[in-house]
Amino acid sequence: MTEAKGCVVEAGRRSTFAEALRANQAMVFSIAYHFLRDRPAAEELAQDVFLQLYRSFEDLDSDSHITFWLRRAASNRAIDYLRRRKFRAAIALEQAPEPSTAAVEDDPLLNRRLRALIASLPEKQRIAMVLRFQEDLMPEEISKILDMPVRTVKSHLQRALALLREKIGRSMGEIR
Repeated sequence: MTEAKGCVVEAGRRSTFAEALRANQAMVFSIAYHFLRDRPAAEELAQDVFLQLYRSFEDLDSDSHITFWLRRAASNRAIDYLRRRKFRAAIALEQAPEPSTAAVEDDPLLNRRLRALIASLPEKQRIAMVLRFQEDLMPEEISKILDMPVRTVKSHLQRALALLREKIGRSMGEIR
């Protein structure tokens, strides 16, 4: 082991805990925020996930293993948090700015409505949607993170999209 700028660096390890934290903090927060729709809860959850990472850091082999572990931990923690708190209340989205990159919004009212519809999805469908469309993960990656078969992930995604189409159709009129 060598010491560099206050961090212990092991031979063969590709990143230190501090580097892993910097590289993945936006991703962990994004998963938590887009699932919970509550900025303070997402910040707390992200802190808990990184504390858990700190405790388990020596057991993780590579940067890709760390990223996988963080996605899985953030997803599971978000689901557990929601179940524990029975947090179903909607928050005012205009008070919660986007956490990472600023998206160009063509129609803010439509985007707000779509976010509310996604937030109304069942837990498993919602986390699958967040991981697929927010984190841009493939169903195979999502299945590993959520520890479920790929077909189940695809089924959750299809059901979520069908439910969203139905809800949009009811609230905004038929979409062609």
